[in-house]
Amino acid sequence: MDFGIAGKVALVTAATRGIGLGIAQALANEGARVSVVARTAADVQRVAESIKGFGVATDVTTEDGCRKSVEETVRNLGPVDILINNFGARAGTSWRDTGPEELEAAFAGNVVVSARMTQLVLPGMVERGWGRVVVITSVYGRESGGAPAYNAAKAAEISLVKSLAREVAASGVTVNGVAPGSILWEGGGWHRRQQADPEGIAEFIRHEMPLGRFGTVDEVAGVVAFVCSKQASLLSGASIAVDGAQGRSNI
Repeated sequence: MDFGIAGKVALVTAATRGIGLGIAQALANEGARVSVVARTAADVQRVAESIKGFGVATDVTTEDGCRKSVEETVRNLGPVDILINNFGARAGTSWRDTGPEELEAAFAGNVVVSARMTQLVLPGMVERGWGRVVVITSVYGRESGGAPAYNAAKAAEISLVKSLAREVAASGVTVNGVAPGSILWEGGGWHRRQQADPEGIAEFIRHEMPLGRFGTVDEVAGVVAFVCSKQASLLSGASIAVDGAQGRSNI
């Protein structure tokens, strides 16, 4: 299937590892011109070269970093047609170590970054009459679970997606959330836990993962690529679980 995004300019945050890297590769495979955004210059250059894209080394937790990522992308590739808000931050692990500081950090590193990046590219998308905004949320935003501050921030991102999607629906721009479940990739959190406690993780899989395994980066990236496609024009305001039925929410 031709997703119809060849030549479109896509900006992906936190794009040098894990899910962000998989998404950047999937969009490049569809012919999109991908801007790889992350903090570490060497990693950005490596990934950008591997997918024949462009790289911006910057910190999107700052207003200047967000602006730099967009301005350099526009200067080198053209206006942003597809925005993937993949950057996310965690703070605290339970209510024992979570207070106002952790809540503020989680909201700043998730909701604020996604909102700021979106506000920078949305006017151009609306003016051109086409655009795709995707926020990578989490199964632990659709329902309770995980670290409390992260859970609350991801739930807020899902709310942001719905309200913004309704506002821009008539303009040709779609806004969606993709909510991965537990995804295993080398160097990621689940990989580190598996290395440290293989028996404990095996028990987690037996009780929490109906597929009997973790999800993969490619399985998430493939869904994101479709959400960005021309075929997905009616898909907007959704929170799409990509979790192998791990989640327990009915909606």
